[in-house]
Amino acid sequence: MAGHSHWAGIKHKKGKADKQRSKIFSKLSKEITVAAKLGDKDPAMNPRLRSAIQAARSANMPKDNIERAIDKSSAASGVNFENLRYEGFGPDKIAVIVETLTDNKNRTASNIRTIFQKSGGSLGTQGSASHNFNQLGIIKIDKKEISDENIFELAIESGADECISHNEFHEIQCSISEIYNVKKKLEKIISNFISTEIEWVALNNANVEKDKHDTVIEFLETLEEDDDVQNVFSNANFGNN
Repeated sequence: MAGHSHWAGIKHKKGKADKQRSKIFSKLSKEITVAAKLGDKDPAMNPRLRSAIQAARSANMPKDNIERAIDKSSAASGVNFENLRYEGFGPDKIAVIVETLTDNKNRTASNIRTIFQKSGGSLGTQGSASHNFNQLGIIKIDKKEISDENIFELAIESGADECISHNEFHEIQCSISEIYNVKKKLEKIISNFISTEIEWVALNNANVEKDKHDTVIEFLETLEEDDDVQNVFSNANFGNN
């Protein structure tokens, strides 16, 4: 559920999804619970919750798990989760943005800092890495839902800025302020979405040297495995050699 373009592709190739299923479900459940806690428990009235549920369905999370996560929002009324962002540079000087959802920011900060330091990287201040990225609304749709030609027309009509058809999915890009307006128009034609998220898209990719591939991938995976981490974005490009 994290990363963009090159990193996402590497993850899928490595076939890690099944091994990390419980971890993915845990992160999705937390987002559903927080979205339901902060807004309406009816997905039709709560865009963040609707998107979280759609992401859970795309990950094949059982319906019972989704309902339990929504119900848990009432029990979690005394727990305050915060969305916190960390930025820094990892092995081979790749720029990295880490988005977390935590009920203990001291624990999270300590864990993230340790992961960066152990990899030979460094955690920076806010803005140190994000100037290498654009923050965009990203809506992903399975290619089985609609053809390349039709999605392009629909994206334009819906007010999107960009539409890219990859091998397995269509990616619609728009400004973060317009993401739910664009999504609402798309929903008139499309019923199933892979994900609707705010992502950090690299302006320029950093080519990772071949002998550093394993080190960089291990670093990104270790970040993702932390319970408080929701998303990891980097400008790493593994396809150069």
